[in-house]
Amino acid sequence: MARLRLSVAERREELLRAAIGQIEARGVAALRIADVASVLGVSNALVLYHFSTKEKLVAAAFAHAAEDDLTHLRKLLGRRTTALRRLRAAVRWYAPTGTAKGWRLWIEGWAAALREPALREVARDLDREWKAALIEVLAEGVAAGEFRCPDPAGTALRLTALLDGLAVQLTSYGGTVSRARAQEWVDEALVRELGLEREALTAAR
Repeated sequence: MARLRLSVAERREELLRAAIGQIEARGVAALRIADVASVLGVSNALVLYHFSTKEKLVAAAFAHAAEDDLTHLRKLLGRRTTALRRLRAAVRWYAPTGTAKGWRLWIEGWAAALREPALREVARDLDREWKAALIEVLAEGVAAGEFRCPDPAGTALRLTALLDGLAVQLTSYGGTVSRARAQEWVDEALVRELGLEREALTAAR
């Protein structure tokens, strides 16, 4: 069956999603332009027409994945409910025990970012936007008297550091810690950072 003719935007979207799938399956270092082309049944030349180099394709793929995650985060934090409910929903989704992005993809990205400046910018921008979103909802909760948090920026950094670290343990070193125990630690961190009783967090489901 002949392939449908796609617009430039649709073709880029298709190529980026194929690249993301291949990065998750093969890793950044082993990825080839030919792998992405083969998945879609197109030529290497078509992939290079849109991205010119493997490095640009990889950076664009991670940027695409990051924007998907940020869109979902904004949706969670934009709900009309308490700041605590929104914060808990966002943290549980982002946690490696939740339904967020493929952590294997992001661990690959962090490793490759050490050598690729363009990818490092993507990872840095994503990290900055995540922290800014958490800081905003933390400040809203403090203003509404829902919880105490004297240092929202510090809390956002500590929470994301814990989640990222647990993601590495669960994804790269299977069996080191159970998913249930990891989720327990995430909830304990929220309770500690917000000066709450555990029951208050449970009630925020």
